[in-house]
Amino acid sequence: MSVVTGTLVILRHGESTWNQLNLFTGWHDVGLTDKGVAEATAAGHTLAADGLCFDVAHTSLLMRAVVTCQLALAAMNQVALPVQRHWRLNERHYGALQGLDKKATAALHGEEQTHLWRRSYDVPPPPVGTESPEHPINDPRYRLLPPDVLPATECLADVVARVLPYWHDVVAPQLLGGQNVLIVAHGNSLRALLMHLEGVSRDAIAELNIPTGVPRRYRFDTALRVTDVQYLGDQQAIAAAAAQVAAQSKA
Repeated sequence: MSVVTGTLVILRHGESTWNQLNLFTGWHDVGLTDKGVAEATAAGHTLAADGLCFDVAHTSLLMRAVVTCQLALAAMNQVALPVQRHWRLNERHYGALQGLDKKATAALHGEEQTHLWRRSYDVPPPPVGTESPEHPINDPRYRLLPPDVLPATECLADVVARVLPYWHDVVAPQLLGGQNVLIVAHGNSLRALLMHLEGVSRDAIAELNIPTGVPRRYRFDTALRVTDVQYLGDQQAIAAAAAQVAAQSKA
């Protein structure tokens, strides 16, 4: 009997209120804008038009990803789909940058330093203290987790280290079992996963930008090696949206 692996789709949440304001968001919990709601619903319609039907979905614990997942599944008439939520899919924690304007930060610290904090593989921003409301130790959602796994700041390497165990332990077995999987998460948690799946180098990942609300579909061989990957939708509009993400911290 031939073995068929499932299809994976990754989807960055729709535009959030802090995306709109061009603020570093990280683990801070914010909702979607009207545009973000429309993006999430449109993503669901795009997935349905591609003929996709999912067996399971995964999101982070952050509202913008949870709601995007709900809206996309509603547009696909799959609201009853099992959804697994996990902190390992959360956005990268931006430490002391959370809540700051990206362009103002670039003007204050310089574009080079700000770009290093935003996009380097292994340089985290300054951390927040445990007394800060931005430290997840003060959020009741994470009260059952060991305090030493809760970040005060993160670089992309830290996000890779927490995302990949979830991939290997939870998502990969589902795909190997033939299930179609939807992951709705964040720019950096999805960049971490994309880096692993597509073999992107540490240098190249710095220039890779994932636009909001655009599904990226993966097909695999039986060893979960990628055989086909593409964004679904208007390719010109997707490229423009990715370029807009790249320009967010230019002063």
